[in-house]
Amino acid sequence: MGKHSLQREPRLPNSVKGALVFGAVAATTGAMPAIPAMAATINVPGIGNFDVPLDDQQVGQVNQALSDHADQIKQVQQALAPQAVAPGQAAPGLPNFAPPMPGLFEQQHQNTAGDVALDAARTKIGSEYVWGASGPSSFDCSGLVQWAYKQAGINLPRTSFEMSHVGKPVAFEQLQPGDLVIQNGGGHVAMYAGDGKILQAPQSGETVSYAPLNPDSVVTARRVA
Repeated sequence: MGKHSLQREPRLPNSVKGALVFGAVAATTGAMPAIPAMAATINVPGIGNFDVPLDDQQVGQVNQALSDHADQIKQVQQALAPQAVAPGQAAPGLPNFAPPMPGLFEQQHQNTAGDVALDAARTKIGSEYVWGASGPSSFDCSGLVQWAYKQAGINLPRTSFEMSHVGKPVAFEQLQPGDLVIQNGGGHVAMYAGDGKILQAPQSGETVSYAPLNPDSVVTARRVA
């Protein structure tokens, strides 16, 4: 702010600068200095009237100078006023930081490996269950999960028992779409699909499909990074 004032101050005549300083003292302290007997009223545009110790000739000169430089005085006032900075703009000399892009977290979350794998598995809904099959047209339970995660660039072990040790454990209440759900004592694996459902290749005679998740059947849940 001091630098800002120095840049503008030489543009004003000494009489104008004196009146501005005098008015600033009054505005800051709330009181005027003692006024000598010979005093006159000076009007500073946009600020107000002030009694200053000048004779009539000096008063006329100062008032004329203030009138001639009224636009410059207003510019100085606007530059120094706190409200001169509009909302959302940075003050002069300060960096202007843009707010984070809305929805950025959601966009990142949609691109997790679990989401990609689950989307891949959804494309196989209706495919036949065949024990020992790992795609691309038929699957057993672990074959479907392994194939789906491969589409996300992640290689998982082949059996549900081995999959029960991958990634990190997840509490039932914190399941997210794409998490592995190990069931039936470790003999079955499905993918959590959200809304209390799983996507799985269930058993012989059935096809890849959604099913309600039974909490009592869960041995462990795993999240693959």
